[in-house]
Amino acid sequence: MRRKPLALALAATAVVATWVAPASGATPNAAATAPAPLTWGPCPGANPPKQLQCGTLKVPLDYRDPGGRQIEIAVSRLPSQKPAQRRGVLLTNPGGPGASGLGYPPALGAGLPRAVLDTYDIIGMDPRGVGRSTPVTCGLTPSQLKRGAYPTYAHRPADVVREARYARGLARQCAASGTAWMLPHTTTANTARDMDRVRTALGERRISFLGASYGTQLGATYAELFPERGDRIVLDSVLGPRGYDVTAFRQLARGMEDRFPDFAAYVSQHPEYGLGTTPAQVEATYAALARRLDAEPQGDVTGTLFRGLTLELLFTDARLPELAKMWQTLKAGKPYPFEPTPDQENTAASRLHVLCADSRWPRHQLSYQLNVLVDRARYPKLGASTANITPCAFWPSEHREPPVRVGDRGPSNILLVQNERDPGTPLAGALRLRQALGQRARMVTADQGGHGVYPFGANTCANEATTTFLTTGKRPAGDLRCAANTP
Repeated sequence: MRRKPLALALAATAVVATWVAPASGATPNAAATAPAPLTWGPCPGANPPKQLQCGTLKVPLDYRDPGGRQIEIAVSRLPSQKPAQRRGVLLTNPGGPGASGLGYPPALGAGLPRAVLDTYDIIGMDPRGVGRSTPVTCGLTPSQLKRGAYPTYAHRPADVVREARYARGLARQCAASGTAWMLPHTTTANTARDMDRVRTALGERRISFLGASYGTQLGATYAELFPERGDRIVLDSVLGPRGYDVTAFRQLARGMEDRFPDFAAYVSQHPEYGLGTTPAQVEATYAALARRLDAEPQGDVTGTLFRGLTLELLFTDARLPELAKMWQTLKAGKPYPFEPTPDQENTAASRLHVLCADSRWPRHQLSYQLNVLVDRARYPKLGASTANITPCAFWPSEHREPPVRVGDRGPSNILLVQNERDPGTPLAGALRLRQALGQRARMVTADQGGHGVYPFGANTCANEATTTFLTTGKRPAGDLRCAANTP
């Protein structure tokens, strides 16, 4: 079976700029530049769901100049079938950055309770730079996309120096692309401003929001920039208060350590895979495979790519058998090929654009060499990869907006939902955002592994608490810990 590659999960750097966002995230001349109402029509693509409607919206490229150059944002809607029960709209984001959200409403519709679908029109959108919105590119080649999701696993300081040469070249490649004019403007803050333009075009006074993974950064940013325009905000699988910054990228290695015991237990109960009959033996198999592939890649699979693929397949319990079979294939010395999908270049490029413009990352190689030394010991499975240098250490720094600082000022209308053993957004980051939001938030923590809680997670307690909030506005009286479901 041919595998898709991971998106290039490349981290970012940004330098403080002199530009300051207008108060409350609004444009200086918002009334004069209000968007026209959305016009709905058929959705693009092959066989879109019948009920799904699509439209496009013009937004400013640069919110400092709302009357200047405009770009397009693609929006979708899954309407409530009970207009009498409809409360408003639930804008959604599936994560990323770089992921298309246009088809997310029908995907959610397969799992959301009927009460939620009746309460809201479910709204999706391709963020700026992504998919059918005005897209960005870095001109990434198939060989660059096949390189995998993370920087090279660094065993020694010289590995950081070699990675820096590649990272510098890729940053220059993005800066020379045909969409380099979008570099300073493809940010989470501007996507949050685009969300508010969508709200206006929908004729809504306030919007509710359901965001997963990177979508939690987007939702928290919207809540900070437009505190009075949010209704009920759910942040699922939560990044820290600084979003997808250097800390969050390094914490992916911690997430892998948190989640790996679940997989080791699963494999131990399935000796037919031949990967070990105890968790310790499974750990030893991982280490042996990684060392072997570092020394001699097997087809397209390097040691770094093996580690990254393992992390990706830890995201859901449903993919643990697939992960075990991948290990089994590689252990037997057989090929495990994969090819980039047609949209993979845009996904990777838009991810880079956002991460590099959102936050400040170290620019000096020594910082990464020290981080690698620390994380290789602390989180040996992945740490020397996620601590290594990325193209964003060399990203153009002109006209950067300062990072949005999320705080506790605003209405108490945010619910955080989080798995205890999340490989993609570890619990430690969620706890930091919970602290930063103060009384604005409540947090529901589920005793389960994987990336994503609602609505497809198995924890009944967490799902019910989230549905109650979305349909009634009632949050738990205090932070809630949900025990694991019992068979």
